[in-house]
Amino acid sequence: MKKIFEGVYKENGNIYTINLVKDHKVYGEKIVEKNGIQYRCWDFWRSKLAAAIKKGLKNFPFNESSKVLYLGASTGTTVSHLSDICKKGIIYAVEISEKMMEKLIILAEKRQNIVPILADARKPEFYKDVGKVDIIYQDLAQRDQDMILIKNVKMFFPEHVFLCLKSHSIDVKKDKKETLEEALKSINTNLIDFETLEVIDLNPYDKEHYFIYIRKN
Repeated sequence: MKKIFEGVYKENGNIYTINLVKDHKVYGEKIVEKNGIQYRCWDFWRSKLAAAIKKGLKNFPFNESSKVLYLGASTGTTVSHLSDICKKGIIYAVEISEKMMEKLIILAEKRQNIVPILADARKPEFYKDVGKVDIIYQDLAQRDQDMILIKNVKMFFPEHVFLCLKSHSIDVKKDKKETLEEALKSINTNLIDFETLEVIDLNPYDKEHYFIYIRKN
């Protein structure tokens, strides 16, 4: 296994994280064991962060002690791999769907560094006790994705921000690149202390999403 980022490894075109909970699979992923270490295969087709790494992501600020606010956690596919990486840190996993939250809670029972929060990311005041975080990761298919991000950044003061921008959730009639430009303009106007450093088109792994990395100046 070749280490490519903190807690992320590559072999034969696949990427892996070291399994925090031995023998436990989260979404049916392949597990590989080498020299007594168990690695979980990170599926490019099911995780936008994995797809971004596959497509050349350069910035990866996650480490074993990171405090992460994850907006749009769903059932926890990507959250689980961040749990592997941030083994001594904490992932606050915000999800609005009660159905998804049921699975997220089951995941959190196995992994003590995940804190599930049933809430609307449009209303960060309801989980303000989270306090300052190192990283915000947002994956929400909402028309106002940019404003949701801006509101959370202003409340939780991260150094690093990741945004999975779903263009058709904002306006199905607009060109994908036009939607991206408008979202970036909104973010840059409202978060003047931040700089957009990477924009990755996730096609073919996800044809509707851009993966954006923003860092505090």
